[in-house]
Amino acid sequence: METQEALVYTIIFILLSLIFLFWRFLWLSYIAVTSKQQLTSHSLKAESDESEFRLYMVRKSKSVNKALDEAVPLSEPVLKIREAMRYTLLSDGKRVRPMLCLAACELVGGHESTAMPSACAVEMIHASSIILDDLPCMDDDSLRRGKPTNHKVFGEDIAVLASVALMGLAVKQTSSSTDAPPERVLRAVQVMAEAVGTEGLVAGQAEDLAGEGMSFEENDEAGLEHLEFIHIHKTAVLLEAAVVVGAIMGGGSDEEIEKLRKYARCIGLMFQVVDDVLDVTKSSEELGKTAGKDVMAGKLTYPKVMGVEKSREYAERLNREAREHLRGFDSDKAAPLFFLADYIVNRQN
Repeated sequence: METQEALVYTIIFILLSLIFLFWRFLWLSYIAVTSKQQLTSHSLKAESDESEFRLYMVRKSKSVNKALDEAVPLSEPVLKIREAMRYTLLSDGKRVRPMLCLAACELVGGHESTAMPSACAVEMIHASSIILDDLPCMDDDSLRRGKPTNHKVFGEDIAVLASVALMGLAVKQTSSSTDAPPERVLRAVQVMAEAVGTEGLVAGQAEDLAGEGMSFEENDEAGLEHLEFIHIHKTAVLLEAAVVVGAIMGGGSDEEIEKLRKYARCIGLMFQVVDDVLDVTKSSEELGKTAGKDVMAGKLTYPKVMGVEKSREYAERLNREAREHLRGFDSDKAAPLFFLADYIVNRQN
C-alpha cells in the first residue's frame, strides 16, 4: 500500500513538474518575442501605416533629443552662452534632419549609434543657421517655433556667440565618432563644411538678402532660376548633407550615396516650396513663426514666382522624383525615407 502511495505521489510530482516546465517555457517564449518586438519596434516596413510612422518619429526624436541634451550641458564656463545654445537647439523642432541622417545610415547597413553624433551635428548647424537667420541684419524675425527668437531673449551679442559655438560643436561632435573608420569621419566633416560655406548656406543667405525687392512676373524663368539657387543653397543643402553624411557613416557605396544625394536634393527643395506656401496660407499661431514675413520683406518665394497652386503641384512633383531616386533600395529599409518625404510635402507647420 505504501509502495502504491509513493508511486502516486511520484507521478503527481512528475506531472506538476512537467506543467511547471511547460508554463515556464511559454513565459520565456513570450518574453523573447516581446523583447524582439521592442528591439525592432522602431523599424518601419513598406506596408507600415501613418500611426507607425508617428511612433517612429517619436522614438527617433527622443533618441536625438537625449543626445543633444548631453552634448550641451548647462555648466560653467560661459553658462549664458550654453543657455542660449540650448534654447534654440532643444526647442520644439521636428528633428527632420537628424532623422534623415539616421535613416540613410540604416538604409545602407549602418547602425543608429554610428550616425548619431553626425545627426546631432547636422541639427546643431541647423540651430546655428536659424539663430543667424533671425537676426535684425538678416531676416529680422521675432518668433521661431512658437517662442521669441534667440536674440530677443539673450541679445544679439550672445545670440551670435551661441551660433558660432554651435557650429564649432558640430565639427567636434562629428569628429568624436568612434564607431566609424577615420576616413568616413573626415569625409562627413568635409560634406558638412561645404554645406555651411560659400558653396552652401552662406551663398543661399547672401542671394536671399540680395533678392529682396526684386520684381519678377509670375512664371518668369529668370525668377524661378534665381529662387532655386537661393533654396538649393539655403535650405536643400543641409537636408542633402544630413542624408549624405548618414550614408557615408553607414558605409554606403558611392552609387548609393549619389542616389541618396539626389533624393535629398528633391526633398530639400520640396521643403522650401511647402514652407513658402504655408507662409501665405497659414496664421502665425499655426506656423509658430511670423506668417507672411517673406511677402512683407519683398523676398522671392515660390508662390510669388509660380502662384500657390502651381507651387503645390511642384512640391508633389518633387516628391515623386524623390521617391524615384529610392528605387533599387530594399523597400523596407527605405520606408523611413519614403515616409519622411510624404511628411514633408504634407506638413501643416
